[in-house]
Amino acid sequence: MDPVQISLLGVPGRAVLWALAIAAFGVFGWRIYQLVGLLRQGRFENRFDRLGWRVGHFLRNVLLQPRIFNERSIGLPHFLIFWGFVLYAGCFNWGLIRGLLPFVPIPYPDEVPVVRLFLELFAVLVLAGLGVALARRLFFPPKYLHLSFDANLILFLIAVLMLSNLFGSAFTQVAEGSPATGWAPFGSLLAAALSGVSKGAAHSLAIAMWWLHMIVVLGFLVYLPYSKHLHLLASPFNVFFNNPELPADLTLPGAPAEISAGASRWQELTWKQLFGGFSCAECGRCDRSCPAAAAGFPLQPQQIIQKVKQHLLATTIDQPRSAAGSPAPSLIGDVFTEGEIWACTTCMACMNCCAVWNEQVPLIVTLRRHLVSQGQVERTVQDMLANLTRYGNSFGKSDRMRAKWVQSGGLKIKDARKEPVEYLWFVGDYASFDPRLEEITRKTARVFQAASLDFGLLFEGERNAGNDVRRVGEEGLFELLRDRNLQTLAKARFQKIVTTDPHTYNTLKHEYRVDGRPLEVVHYTELLDQLIRDGRLPLKPRSNGPVTYHDPCYLGRYNRIYDPPRRVLAALGLELREMPRHRDTSYCCGAGGGRIWMEDTADVKERPAENRIREAAALEGVRTFVVACPKDIAMFRDAVKTTGQEGRIAVQDIAELVWDAVENAMTPAKGATA
Repeated sequence: MDPVQISLLGVPGRAVLWALAIAAFGVFGWRIYQLVGLLRQGRFENRFDRLGWRVGHFLRNVLLQPRIFNERSIGLPHFLIFWGFVLYAGCFNWGLIRGLLPFVPIPYPDEVPVVRLFLELFAVLVLAGLGVALARRLFFPPKYLHLSFDANLILFLIAVLMLSNLFGSAFTQVAEGSPATGWAPFGSLLAAALSGVSKGAAHSLAIAMWWLHMIVVLGFLVYLPYSKHLHLLASPFNVFFNNPELPADLTLPGAPAEISAGASRWQELTWKQLFGGFSCAECGRCDRSCPAAAAGFPLQPQQIIQKVKQHLLATTIDQPRSAAGSPAPSLIGDVFTEGEIWACTTCMACMNCCAVWNEQVPLIVTLRRHLVSQGQVERTVQDMLANLTRYGNSFGKSDRMRAKWVQSGGLKIKDARKEPVEYLWFVGDYASFDPRLEEITRKTARVFQAASLDFGLLFEGERNAGNDVRRVGEEGLFELLRDRNLQTLAKARFQKIVTTDPHTYNTLKHEYRVDGRPLEVVHYTELLDQLIRDGRLPLKPRSNGPVTYHDPCYLGRYNRIYDPPRRVLAALGLELREMPRHRDTSYCCGAGGGRIWMEDTADVKERPAENRIREAAALEGVRTFVVACPKDIAMFRDAVKTTGQEGRIAVQDIAELVWDAVENAMTPAKGATA
C-alpha cells in the first residue's frame, strides 16, 4: 500500500506531497535564514574552539539529558518525549524521501518490522509522557512554568503524531487482514478493537492516517521556528557552543575590547547571548532556583533570557509595520529595569539547573557593565568602588591596616615578598578588615602554625582580588586590581596560593594568569583536609554533636569543591546533617555579585540568608551552622539575629572548629606533670 499513489482533488498524491514539502521547507528555511542573520549582527565571540570537548559535551547533555532529571516529576516523561521526537523526526524524513522519490529502493519505515515495533513502543511511551506533562500543566503547575496556548498546542500536535501512527498501523492490519503480530503489538490491539471496520474503509483510513501524519509534521516544521518550541532546534546547538569557563571566568576569548563597556543595544550583545533566547524552553527551572526571585527581588533569570529574544524579534523581523521607523525601545529602561539587573547574586543556581545550558549570569554582568559605565549604580556601590580604587580594599582602610590582625594577635608570619614560602596566604578583604572575622583569621593562622605549614602573607601589598568588582560590572577596576596583584605576586616567592575566601579563590584560580598559565590555588578547606589526612594536625574534638554545613556558591557550584570540608568535619568527629538544599543545590547567602554592598529594597519578603538560617534551624538537634567563607560569617550571623534564632543556632567557621580541636589536643590534661 503506497499512500502517495492516490489523487487528492484530482491532483496526483506525489505532486501534492512535493508541493507541501517545498512550501514547508521553504518557509522553515527562510525563517532560519532570518534568525541566523540576526545573530550575525551581534558581537563576535569565539565558540568554535575545543571541538573535542564540545562534541563530548554535546553527546552527554543532548543525548542523555541529565539535567532534565533535576525535577523528578517531569524528568523521565520529558526524556521519553525527546527521544520519541528524535525517532519520529528521523522516520518522517525517511518516509518523506520514500514518498517523494519512488525510484529510491527503500521501504517505508513502518514496513520494516523492527522500526515498526520501535515506532509503536515510543508512541505509547510518548503519549504517557504527554499525559504526565498535561496533568502537570493543568493541575500541578510549578511556579514560573510558562503556561501558554502555544505550549498546549505543541503537546496536542505531538499527540496527533503518535495516535496517527498507532491508528495507521491498526487500520493497515484490518485492511490487509493481517493476524496480530509482535512487531506491532499496540497496532494489533487496536486492530482487534476495530475489526468491525470494512477492509475498504480501513484501507482509506490507513492512507488518511499517513497523510495526517505527514501534514502535521510539515505544519509543525513551519510553526516550530515561530513558536516557543524553537528551543527544540536551537538548544542542541546551545549545548554545543557552551563555554565551560563561564561564569567562573568572565573573560570572553576572541571578543572585542569594547565589550567591557557592556550593552545598551541588542547589537552590543554577543551572538551567543542572543542565541540563548532561541534556546530557552521557558520551563522556569532557573526562576525556581533563584534566591533573588524567591526573596521577592524583581528578577527572574528566565525573563532576562526571554526579554532579549522578544526585544530582538519585536524590533527586527517581527516588528509591526506601524512601528517601522519609530525609535527602538532602550535595552535598559524599556526592556530591563535597573532593579532586576542589580538583584542578581551571581550564585550560578540558574545556570546550574538550566537543561539547555543557557548563560544568564554573564548576560546580566554585560548589562551591569553598561550601567557602571554610565554611573548608574547605588551610592553604597559607588562608595565601595571608590574605596577599591583609592585603597585597594572595599573597607576604605589604609594598606598598613590589612595585616593588623597579625600584630594584635601576637603572631609571627613570614612576608612572602622577602623570604620564600610554600604557601602564600591571600587573605582577602573581609578576613583582613571585618572585626567579626579577625579572631577567625587568627585562629586559621594558628591552625597553619600548629601543622608546621610554611606560609606567608603579602601584608600591605595585597589588594582585593576583584571577583565581586568584575561581577558588579566594573571591568576596568577589576583589571587594575588584577594587574596590581600580579605585580606584587611577581615579587613574592611561593609554590601555591591558599585563601579562605571562595570569591577570591575563584578569581585567582580562573581569571589570573602568569605568562599565560593559571595560578595554583587551593581553598583552605582543601588544605585543612590534606593536613589532617597527612597527620600533621593533632585533633581532640571538644564535642561530637550534630552540625550542618553550608556550601558556598563560589566554592561549590563554581568550583565543585564539596567533599574536603565534609571530610574535615568527619575528622573532627562531628555528625553532619545535610540541609535539604546542599552541594550543587545549596542556597545562596545573598552576598555574591556585589550584593553585600547593596541595600535591600523595602518589599523584599525574606533575605536569602534568613531563608537559609530557617532551613538549618529546622534540622532536628542541629545547633551549629558551619561555613567556609568570610562573607558567610557576616551574612548568616546577621540573619541569626533578624530571624530570632539567637541561642538556637550558632554560625561558626570551619577553621574555628578545627582550632578548638587542635587547641584541646595541645592542652595538657588536668593533673598532668610537666
